[in-house]
Amino acid sequence: MKKKKAKYVTARYEKVLKKNEKDGYVLRLFTTGATPNSMTAVINILQICEEYLQDRYDLQVIDVSQQPQLAIGEKIVAAPTLIKKFPLPVKRLIGDMSDTNRVLDGLNILKKKAAHPL
Repeated sequence: MKKKKAKYVTARYEKVLKKNEKDGYVLRLFTTGATPNSMTAVINILQICEEYLQDRYDLQVIDVSQQPQLAIGEKIVAAPTLIKKFPLPVKRLIGDMSDTNRVLDGLNILKKKAAHPL
């Protein structure tokens, strides 16, 4: 049964990569249950994705206590950890994602320009 689930996860991941390979982002956020830092990280990264990426992202939130094999496979040493899988290069950010500028820089996302006053 585990092999079947692993094949499904791999197939889903490959499908997402193909779908997003032109202009989308594939992100994985590793959390530790409902801890304050983990919940803050989820809220913050969702806000950043909605504001800066709109429909151009696939975010997977992974609770390391529920899926430790994924954390081991990604060599997660701290949580919350955000991994940008695509576009390349792969990037890792650790923390609650509250510093929007640091997250945008880490993900290589251009900041929105402020509107010019008339």
